[in-house]
Amino acid sequence: MKILIADDDPQILRALRITLGARGYEIITAVNGAEALNEAIAQRPDIFMLDLGMPELDGIQVIQGLRGWTQSPILVVSGRTGAAEKVEALDAGADDYVTKPFSIDELLARIRALTRRVPNQEAAPITRIAKIEINLAAKTVTRDTPDSTQLVRLTPTEWQVLEVLVQNAGKLVTRQSLLTEIWGSEHITDTGYLRLYVAQLRKKIEPDPSRPRYLLTEPGMGYRFMPDRRREHPPVANVDAQ
Repeated sequence: MKILIADDDPQILRALRITLGARGYEIITAVNGAEALNEAIAQRPDIFMLDLGMPELDGIQVIQGLRGWTQSPILVVSGRTGAAEKVEALDAGADDYVTKPFSIDELLARIRALTRRVPNQEAAPITRIAKIEINLAAKTVTRDTPDSTQLVRLTPTEWQVLEVLVQNAGKLVTRQSLLTEIWGSEHITDTGYLRLYVAQLRKKIEPDPSRPRYLLTEPGMGYRFMPDRRREHPPVANVDAQ
């Protein structure tokens, strides 16, 4: 079991590395929020332990970055004891919250409880299609050019649609589930929203938007993101014009 511990206090990092390492856990450490996200992408830990008051990116920003691509358990270990801080962390996507100082027995019990929630398989945080890179952690899309890497600007809703599809790469995502997740259950029949946003996404990331290779339509059902050329169904030209 691999645990990433992010805290700017070197004494806490050292103590937890020794204590948890002695119990068989593989420990990765980070001293700031940016390093935590980089290590998360590189190492793919099973559980995250985060302090809230870190430099560069604080704990809330790290949680938000992680939740863009992983559902692995997040345990906040913080000296902030206020109810507002706990609520903010849990709302951002944390699974549990322990205040400092803490007993090692309590911490181990929390970790054991969280290990039962570790998912079996998840989307990779970074996906490449042709010259496009989709980074779920940073919530960015970039395109390689001969001279540089350019940011592909997406609207918040375009990003939400793309994020859901990429998180379910290779799987059919029904129109109803997309509409419910992004706009709410009251818009479950408003399929025009999806046709519009998928068409806009294709213009921004597909080599030939009229013959999509990656954002595929399953007629009458929904959409499927295929990150490579091995697809169950051939692309259909102009399917969203229907």
